[in-house]
Amino acid sequence: MSDILWTPSPEAVESARVSRFLRRHGLRDYRELLRRSTEDTSWFWTAALEDLGVVWDRPYDVLKDESRGFPWTRWFVGGRLNIVTNGVDRHRGAKPALLWEGDDGSKRAWSRDELRAEVGRVASALRRLGVRPGDAVGIYMPMVPEIAAAFFGCLKVGAVAVPVFSAFGAQALAVRLQDAEAKVLFTADGVSRRGKTSALKPEADAAVASCPSVQHVVVLRRLGLSGVTMGPRDSWWHETVGAADPDAPTESLQAEAPSMILYTSGTTGRPKGTVHTHAGALAQITKELGYAFDVREDDVFFWVTDIGWMMGPWELIGTSFFGATVVLFEGAPNHPNPDRLWEIVERHRVTHLGISPTAIRLLKSSGTDWVAKHDLGSLRILGSTGEPWDPDSYLWYFENVGGRRCPVINISGGTEIVGCLLSPLPVMPLKACTLGGPGLGMDVDVFDEQGQSIRGGIGHLVCKKPAPSMTKGFLKDEQRYLDTYFSKFPGVWYHGDWAKVDEDGLFFLYGRSDDTLKVAGKRVGPAEVEAALIEHPAVAEAAAIGIPHAIKGETVGCFVVLKPGLTHDEDLRRELCDQVVKHLGKTLRPDVLKFVRMLPKTRSAKIVRGAIRRAYLGEPLGDLASVENPDALEEIARAL
Repeated sequence: MSDILWTPSPEAVESARVSRFLRRHGLRDYRELLRRSTEDTSWFWTAALEDLGVVWDRPYDVLKDESRGFPWTRWFVGGRLNIVTNGVDRHRGAKPALLWEGDDGSKRAWSRDELRAEVGRVASALRRLGVRPGDAVGIYMPMVPEIAAAFFGCLKVGAVAVPVFSAFGAQALAVRLQDAEAKVLFTADGVSRRGKTSALKPEADAAVASCPSVQHVVVLRRLGLSGVTMGPRDSWWHETVGAADPDAPTESLQAEAPSMILYTSGTTGRPKGTVHTHAGALAQITKELGYAFDVREDDVFFWVTDIGWMMGPWELIGTSFFGATVVLFEGAPNHPNPDRLWEIVERHRVTHLGISPTAIRLLKSSGTDWVAKHDLGSLRILGSTGEPWDPDSYLWYFENVGGRRCPVINISGGTEIVGCLLSPLPVMPLKACTLGGPGLGMDVDVFDEQGQSIRGGIGHLVCKKPAPSMTKGFLKDEQRYLDTYFSKFPGVWYHGDWAKVDEDGLFFLYGRSDDTLKVAGKRVGPAEVEAALIEHPAVAEAAAIGIPHAIKGETVGCFVVLKPGLTHDEDLRRELCDQVVKHLGKTLRPDVLKFVRMLPKTRSAKIVRGAIRRAYLGEPLGDLASVENPDALEEIARAL
């Protein structure tokens, strides 16, 4: 991890949008840009939105108002705009706006004009159903083209979109609809996942039964299931939306008008509703896709995600702004074969591919032959987010998928920012696993326990100045918002990640600080233990947790998934424990190492370490709504 792995070519540097910005403002290089954008964030956000071409219905009077302090900063005071005006409305023609592949291999495409018309129909239908600016609308649908129409249709009329994973059950959906006081719900008759179909409407019905605010439910006939029960507030998409007027006006909204409520995973405690504005989300997302991912009008952008994860709205808003083509995928990355993603990249000539480290570890376990079958030469930039990388998997992605040609724009931020705290730029040299530096306009640092900036050691990731896209509190829970982000270091955003800045100024992440293991006084992030295990050629995936210990306070417990066709024995168990010792020392040798067939994960492919730990300790498992494969916890119980 200490060596430069990728260096941009002079041609790539010259043509990058961020280089144009440098030249425009007389800056020597990306280092000077990073320094100025974080020291003078007001200059940066003003200059960036002008450079990117954000369209205002009315220009703002004041960039930001910090009179109530950092947590409650208001941005673009007096300005008016709409996300849809800045994307769907202004790009016309037959060029593909959206390409879709279903779980069953079916394919559809919408041109810019077709997307615009369908968004208009949704907007007209919502107005006819009584939706007004500020009303919340739930979106509980599989990843089909209509989900983009529902999302943008909400924004077009000024409604607040509330996207929810279609894998969630009725209780998890109900909590979110109740919290947001949703007036309308978009759903579907059923979903398809790994070749298996299941009814979705009954889950929606059960949720809506306890949500008196929901007045209308619009149902997409995705699978054509028979026996779908339709109640008095239910209507079919093709009748309600399909018959609506495609020419609908777009609401001009105050800059701080809410655009969406995105809920955190809810793996512990009540889900937190993060509130994002039209101008704030647009500023952050277009800055990231424009400068970090260098997205252009002719690009094809594919992030393996769901609308219920922030990366879904993020990619829809960003690609629509630049007039690029977005790929939506309903299925699983390794179904029906381990080359499903590589097929999509080749077929659609994808230029930008984004995926989580966990998904790459899953695909890596099938070997390189599945990748080598396909021409991935269209790829220009790779992306990743969601969790820390282990070097072995990062290198596999960089070498086998990107052919050592493409930078890995490894980003990290969160639902509460609908964007990045850390992000590389495509004009900077990169090391394996790095996140580059602070996102442009984000005054990010690493603090020790005393709140002092540190270099070379692992500390707390913080942001010292407000940014436009930071959540406007938590919905109906202001105190929890303050306690979560501003209680550890008053006046500074504490993000809850372990991070380090190396001798070259590059940032690296080491997992959530609340996941930290403390063994005999030594702190270690579970990602470091997992990276050591994954380096062994037999290991596909691993999860590390802390287990109470009478003498050490805590000890290391590991759950390991082997690559296909391999079996475990005591010799392999010892080898893996020795592997951890080799990397991290004897103190951190695992006391427990269990072999399992799978690990519990969220739909966005994050390993749910908290649930694993609770299962191990025999504690109540809590809210598992965000866990895609809860049967993996039964697997862990059997291993015990």
